[in-house]
Amino acid sequence: MFNKREISKEESPANKFWSYVKKNGFSILMLIFIGVMFVSPDAKSFVLRQFMRTGLFNASIDDEGTDKINHTHVDFDFSDEKGNVRNTSSLRGKVVFINFWASWCPPCRAEFPSIKTLYSRFKDNPDIFFLTINEDENPIKGKAYLEKEKFSVPFYKTNGNVPDEIYTGALPTTVVLDKAGNIRFHHTGFANYASDSFVKQIDELVNFSLP
Repeated sequence: MFNKREISKEESPANKFWSYVKKNGFSILMLIFIGVMFVSPDAKSFVLRQFMRTGLFNASIDDEGTDKINHTHVDFDFSDEKGNVRNTSSLRGKVVFINFWASWCPPCRAEFPSIKTLYSRFKDNPDIFFLTINEDENPIKGKAYLEKEKFSVPFYKTNGNVPDEIYTGALPTTVVLDKAGNIRFHHTGFANYASDSFVKQIDELVNFSLP
């Protein structure tokens, strides 16, 4: 038989549990964090958005990146919410900001507020066209996401194949065409499109007059 001293030395299940938590608290928190990141697009996008605040992910249009793409003219068809089909060639004379996104894509969600800010800055300017292309299999989900987040940006879908020079299927992908239809910016992955420097670069493209 155990005496009282021996019994007092034994840990109850509850004490054992809290003792384990104290010793492994950081590891447990990391596991919970990773679990939430895997199952919640909102959690992932929130974390990515915090990284964007550092300024390390600010988008930039530079001559070096432009030269590598060789000012390729690449056009494709797209349709609006009413089913009207157009081709990007009809947008000559305008700067075209193209963004491929989906509601289930955390990096897309992370950068979307910056796209909304950029759109709000230029939406009334006739010399720029925002071609925000939804890649959800069910367009209703994409529209529901915009309504939920109150993102009043245009909603388009591709109508046929898109050349690889523009889009290879990776989300998000963002492309900027100048007024002549040349690719001036091409980026795969999330970025901040609302930084002062990028807004200024877009403004310069918009104010540039073709010969």
